[in-house]
Amino acid sequence: MPRTRKAAPPLQLTMKASLLSLLWLAPDAPSRGGAVLAHGFASSSSSPSAVGSRSRRAFLPRGGSLGGPSAASASASAEATSLASTAVESDVGPALEVVSEANWDLLSDRGKAALSRLILYDLSSGHHGQKHVYGDWPAAGEDDEGKRQLAEQIADLDGSYPGGLPAYLAKAKTLLQESADGTNPFAEFEASVPEGESLSYEDPHADAHTGMTFSEAEQAGLTGIGDTVFVLVAGGLGERLGYSGIKLSLETNLCTNKCYLEVYAKYIQAMQRMAHLKTGKDHIRIPLVIMTSDDTDPLTRKLLEDNDNFGFDEGQVVIVKQDKVAALSNGNAGLSMKSKWEVETKPHGHGDVHHLLYREGLVDKWFNEGKRHVIFLQDTNALVINSVLPTLGVSIAKGFHMNSICIPRLAGEAAGAIARLEHKTDPEKSLVINVEYNQLDPLLSSQGDCKGDVPDPSTGYSPYPGNANNIVIEMGAYAKTLAGEDKGVVIEFVNPKYKDDTRTEFKKPTRLECMMQDIPKLFQKEMGSEANIGFTMFDRWFTFSPAKNSLDAGVADVGNGGKAPGTMSSAESDKYIQNQRKLKFAGMDVDVTGEDDLVPVAGIPVTPGPRIILCPGFAITQQEVMQKVEGGKITKRSSLVLEGENLKVKNIDVDGALVIRTGHDCDVTVDGLVVRNKGYEAEEIPEGADVPEEVSIRGYTMSKHEVMEIIINEPGKYHVGADGEVKRA
Repeated sequence: MPRTRKAAPPLQLTMKASLLSLLWLAPDAPSRGGAVLAHGFASSSSSPSAVGSRSRRAFLPRGGSLGGPSAASASASAEATSLASTAVESDVGPALEVVSEANWDLLSDRGKAALSRLILYDLSSGHHGQKHVYGDWPAAGEDDEGKRQLAEQIADLDGSYPGGLPAYLAKAKTLLQESADGTNPFAEFEASVPEGESLSYEDPHADAHTGMTFSEAEQAGLTGIGDTVFVLVAGGLGERLGYSGIKLSLETNLCTNKCYLEVYAKYIQAMQRMAHLKTGKDHIRIPLVIMTSDDTDPLTRKLLEDNDNFGFDEGQVVIVKQDKVAALSNGNAGLSMKSKWEVETKPHGHGDVHHLLYREGLVDKWFNEGKRHVIFLQDTNALVINSVLPTLGVSIAKGFHMNSICIPRLAGEAAGAIARLEHKTDPEKSLVINVEYNQLDPLLSSQGDCKGDVPDPSTGYSPYPGNANNIVIEMGAYAKTLAGEDKGVVIEFVNPKYKDDTRTEFKKPTRLECMMQDIPKLFQKEMGSEANIGFTMFDRWFTFSPAKNSLDAGVADVGNGGKAPGTMSSAESDKYIQNQRKLKFAGMDVDVTGEDDLVPVAGIPVTPGPRIILCPGFAITQQEVMQKVEGGKITKRSSLVLEGENLKVKNIDVDGALVIRTGHDCDVTVDGLVVRNKGYEAEEIPEGADVPEEVSIRGYTMSKHEVMEIIINEPGKYHVGADGEVKRA
């Protein structure tokens, strides 16, 4: 009989107010001569020593320069350091000069502590840029609940940022001034093309640097996959796609209707199974951490709960939630108010993930358990999971502390690039790091031939590899780096949209932001020239097709000559094309869609077919595909889904739709099967049709007219012949 089990809920590591490192007060604090005394910080850990080790007072703000703090940054650091001492003893006298005693008495102790810190910072800075927050409160008895709400929110913002809200504002003021002045963060560096590895699925020759073929790199990755942890950054909603839900819940394709989270889950579980086979250790579990936000956390938990954790065991999935940061209304870093009693907040960026993993003690835990690599994934690029094993193999072979998955990048493309930045005076400060596209061209225009971000004539691509924002990090170096001064807080930046050339007022509020891929700066700081940071480049068709744009935006991009619309439909199409190429490489007779073969559906060029899905339960390596597929042919109009760890298909002849799913311990050989049916058909949604947004963002539906389905779950050995009849072997 088929084996069944009930999945357990994910380990709960919520990061609500009770879990943040917030200032807490002794009961007798208000009576200590007008001073508020802070005796410690609350933490998610129940260990007193852990509380002490994670004290936020050790954090100092950083400026925006890669080469170290500028004079302004150093001044901001000193200012925030001085103010941080108020976390130990805050004089509430200045606060009572601007907030009446009656209003003060309305607030909780934590609210008083945070508000007094903000007021003291503001008065000490001489800018008075936050007076609109606290300086015009009505008398007690009017809007009292709003006052309490504001003070509690300020306490939340103060507690959730390393160094507190004063450190955030001091850093923001410095970075905003540098932005207004047009300060070049790369003034002390020169860019050069870094050394890296290049692997191609269809190239049988070994890479010149690693000496490995693509398949050999995959097999090397399999030797270490059991000692990995996956981290999925998923803090954003699908609003840019025209979808109000979480992106992880979107269907990757309409043949299987499996969502992104399920696809990632099944790949991880398939890798886990391969680790069992490779090592003989059935106890190996590959953990998954999902970073959520206030926007995505409840829906992510519900998605897991509704689907029995997609097959993960109890405790195998951990959720950590990032906090938002205060929005800023002007160049003086004035807090933007959503209303009289609410500070506007915005996402801080996926760079938070490193500090969150440190704050929860997860990296030290993994290191002590013998885990050796952390693999970071983005939420809606289903192709990139195929690159994990060979990238890990390269990391193991080259001893990389960090290895970025890259693709060939078009010159001028709105995508970051990996560059080696050589410091002009101090080689210890040189590093390999992501440079955003809007910074790359000015940097290259200021050096060498001053041509900027232009293509290499021999390849047609930029010589700087494009960053797919998926990375593999070695655990020992990661733990050492996170234990350093910054505790995983990566370098931040601001990107204000100015109203005019005075560069003082914004079109809309801004905030400090950070990116996951900027952690090489911390590696360089903690490890110096010993930091071994590289990249591994793959073909775009194999690795990169994120779903990030709405259908309308994609259509507009195509109309302007764009080749990568980045819509749900283009991402789905590229998945089919990837699998066409895999089966073609394995020897099947299949039409592979080229650029000239794409057909417009709802305004987006997509493959006419065949639509092929090779589920991770069927094959995750090139070697598996080659071993499980022999001969056969499939017509352009056809659809094919293969799933089953011990499924082999030989000489199948498909004109229509075929779905084969086999369970664990089912050894199935399909040989000579002939399929003739009406199959599946993509149908555009009529203009003005009332359809759910998850349908409208694609612009089409999949009409499943007729399909041959072969579903085998009973353990045993089976054979399927030309007529499709299932027989025990």
